[in-house]
Amino acid sequence: MRKLSIYAIAGVLMVAAGCSKFLGKAPDNRTTLDTPEKVSQLLATAYPQANYMAFTESISDNVTDKGAGGTDHTTMDPYFFKDVQDNQQDSPEYYWNACYSAIAAANHAYAACVEATEPQKYIHQKGEALVARAYAHFMLTTIFAKRYDAKGTNTSPGVPYVTEPEEVVVKQYDRKTVAYDYEMIEKDLQEGMPLLDDNAYAIPKYHFTKAAAHAFAARFYLYKQQYDSVIKHATAVFGTAGFANNLRPWNTDYLQLNYNELFARYAKSTENANILLVETASWWARSFVSSRYGFSAAAKDDVFRTPVTSGTWSFTNQLYSSGEENFMVPKINEYFVRTSVNANTGYGYVMVPIFTAEEALFNRAEAYILKNDITSADNDLNLYMSKRINNYSPASHSITANKIRNYYGTTNLQAGYLAALMDFKRAEFVQEGMRWFDLARYNVPVVHAGFDNTSNTNKVDTLKADDNRRMFQIPQATSISGLEPNPR
Repeated sequence: MRKLSIYAIAGVLMVAAGCSKFLGKAPDNRTTLDTPEKVSQLLATAYPQANYMAFTESISDNVTDKGAGGTDHTTMDPYFFKDVQDNQQDSPEYYWNACYSAIAAANHAYAACVEATEPQKYIHQKGEALVARAYAHFMLTTIFAKRYDAKGTNTSPGVPYVTEPEEVVVKQYDRKTVAYDYEMIEKDLQEGMPLLDDNAYAIPKYHFTKAAAHAFAARFYLYKQQYDSVIKHATAVFGTAGFANNLRPWNTDYLQLNYNELFARYAKSTENANILLVETASWWARSFVSSRYGFSAAAKDDVFRTPVTSGTWSFTNQLYSSGEENFMVPKINEYFVRTSVNANTGYGYVMVPIFTAEEALFNRAEAYILKNDITSADNDLNLYMSKRINNYSPASHSITANKIRNYYGTTNLQAGYLAALMDFKRAEFVQEGMRWFDLARYNVPVVHAGFDNTSNTNKVDTLKADDNRRMFQIPQATSISGLEPNPR
């Protein structure tokens, strides 16, 4: 900013006579959002182009200390429940900044829509801006604030809900409350969803289509604990087509794919299961296998243990390892962009499936369970497992009440089905960072043991329920905008 000011002053002194003429011309098409097409181009950046997987996976119970491997702060610090001492790709701070960059793009797009001389031509762009803004704020609240509790006041600090383009270098903000954030997220989501038009996108799965918005709404209302709304929106994702032909075919088609073919297919826009995809700058694809604090043999055996249905997970047919402790399911792949044609340096990117058919189905099943509609939940979970168990047979592998009671050692059928659902989700999304969100929602304690390189000691630490460390720390730099950090 200082350099720009110096150059601007110099320009005024040298070309004052032609100043008005020069300022009357836009330097490029990006500075004037005067057509729906230009607004749509801006909205392509209204999605957080950063990856949460490294730090959310590392704080979860999917990882252990392998005894050797990479020890970067984005995986080591969360493992020991510390604030992450890194602001680069894959860090919480990088994700925070990416979310607010996405929000800024959404706000500029929204302003252009409502200020246009013919606002009716910008209806679809306005809808996308609102839903994208809601999503970025939702993720910020989920990661950096306390969990929402439908029975509580939710008056703990939220995140700044920004609805206007910034016009100053440093603006003062208020964190307000989690309740306020949820109110605003719901308002934007409900206003934006009816305005969306799937035909407005060249590649729909890179945008909030109606299906993606319904998937987001299903997740939001699950967190808000409004289960009828979860069921309504999850069902609307595929409508009459249903979920059966839109789940990943792990125990059929995927079994025929080699390592590279599965990597290529998993995050493709043509894959039915992918509802919304976002390109993110990330090294996660190359670091999650070799990280010291990661998916070890012990973690693998726990996550992929024989499920309540009996039989074996089809994921295990596609497990790859490099050494005795480094295991990976080939899902998250990197594409590397060189800084120049002949360069050996560059940037890593991964395509992140933000919403999937599996998650939408799980959300509906969980809502059914929590409404104590076990029959409907049973149907959803059996459909899911029919795509995940090797040589699946309904006669042998269907979930039953007796299997649930015996496997989980409980007479509470609702609790048993919920435990089964969480086990299925854990296996489905391993190494994608999704497990943490369930642990956070249900306030589940997490125990990590291992050697801490920073303190040079062996440690066993428990992240207890309601521990303030369950909230990732907001960036220190936000203090200049008046934000108080999360308590520790």
